[in-house]
Amino acid sequence: MKISVPKEIKTHEYRVGLTPAAVRELTGRGHSVLVQQGAAAAIGFPDDTYRAAGATIAATAEAVFAAAELLVKVKEPQPEEIALLRAGQVLFTYLHLAADRAQTEGLMRSGATCIAYETVTDARGTLPLLAPMSEVAGRMAVQVGAHCLEREQGGAGVLLGGVPGVPAGNVVVIGGGVAGSNAARMAIGFGATVTVIDRSLHRLKELDEQFPTQLHTLFSTTDAIESAVRAADLVIGAVLVPGAAAPKLVSRALVRQMRPGSVLVDIAIDQGGCFETSRPTTHANPTYVDEGVVHYCVTNMPGAVARTSTIALNNATLPFALALADKGWRQAMIEDAHLRRGLNVHAGQVTHAAVARDLGLDWHAAEAVLGIAA
Repeated sequence: MKISVPKEIKTHEYRVGLTPAAVRELTGRGHSVLVQQGAAAAIGFPDDTYRAAGATIAATAEAVFAAAELLVKVKEPQPEEIALLRAGQVLFTYLHLAADRAQTEGLMRSGATCIAYETVTDARGTLPLLAPMSEVAGRMAVQVGAHCLEREQGGAGVLLGGVPGVPAGNVVVIGGGVAGSNAARMAIGFGATVTVIDRSLHRLKELDEQFPTQLHTLFSTTDAIESAVRAADLVIGAVLVPGAAAPKLVSRALVRQMRPGSVLVDIAIDQGGCFETSRPTTHANPTYVDEGVVHYCVTNMPGAVARTSTIALNNATLPFALALADKGWRQAMIEDAHLRRGLNVHAGQVTHAAVARDLGLDWHAAEAVLGIAA
C-alpha cells in the first residue's frame, strides 16, 4: 500500500503521524511510505532518519496527498488539506467531528474514508488511541494551569503547592477518566489540594484507593460542581463523551462567581469544551480572560511536547496502521469491530452515530457501509 505522512500545518503543531521506527515496520512489510520534507525535523527526526527507515521524501504536501492510498496524520485536516483529499483515499487521524460541522461537511464532500483515532475502541471498552494524548494533556493541564496562575499571566498569583504557613492551591478536576486521573496525579505531585468530580462511583472508588490520603472525590451533581468550582484556584475540564460534543458543565454564571485570577483549563475543547465560556485557542495565543478568569483552551495541547506525544501516539496507532496497510481498510474493519468504531465518514456519509446526532446529519451505520451484520 502507498502510505503518506504530511507535515502538520495546524499552528505550532510539531507532532507527526509516523515515526521513523513505525515507517521501518511498514516498509519491512513491503509497503511504500512517502513523508513530506521536514515533517518531523523539529522533534529530532530529520529526513535522513526516514530515508534510513525506507521512506521516500516529498517536497510538498500536494505530492504527499496525491500519492496516498492511506494518509496517516495527527490532527484534523485543515481546509487546505481537505481540498487535497479525494474519493478512494483513507485518512487515519484525530478528527473530533462532533464539534466541527465545517470539517465534517468538507470530509463528506471529499468522498474519502475517514477513520478517527478518538473513536477506535478496545476489548475493555476504552479508547486506546485517545488514551496516550489524554495522558499527556492531563499532565500538561496542571503544568500550564500553574503557569497561568502566575500574576504576570493574568492569574491570582497563587503557587499551587503553597509554602510553609501558606495554604496550597485548590485544584478541581471535572472528569475522572484518563485525562482527569493524570491531571490529579500531577496536581498531587505539585502539593495542591485536589478534588476530582465524576458521575461514576466505581471510578471515584478506584481513585480513592489509588490516592487514599491525597485526593478528595465528589459525585457529580450540579451542587457539587458549583460549590467546588467557586472555591477553586484551578479547574481542569476533563469530560469525555466518546465521539460526541462535550457537555457544558460550568456555566458562565458560575465562572462569574469564581475568584478573579482563577484559571480554567479545558482539555475537552477539541469536542467543543465543557465550560460555557470556552473557545478554541492556539499555542501561539493560548489564553484569554473572560469574567475575570484566565482560560487556557488550546485544541492541540500535546503538540507542545511533540516528541513525547508523537512516540506515545505511535506506540498506540502502529498496530492499527499495519492492519489497514496489510489488509486494506475494508477487510481490516470487517475483521476488527474495534477499528470499525473509528469509521466516522465514508463516501460522503457520516458513519458514527454520535457525530450524526450532534450535527443533525443522517447516520449510516459502519456495518451497513461494509455490508456486514451489525
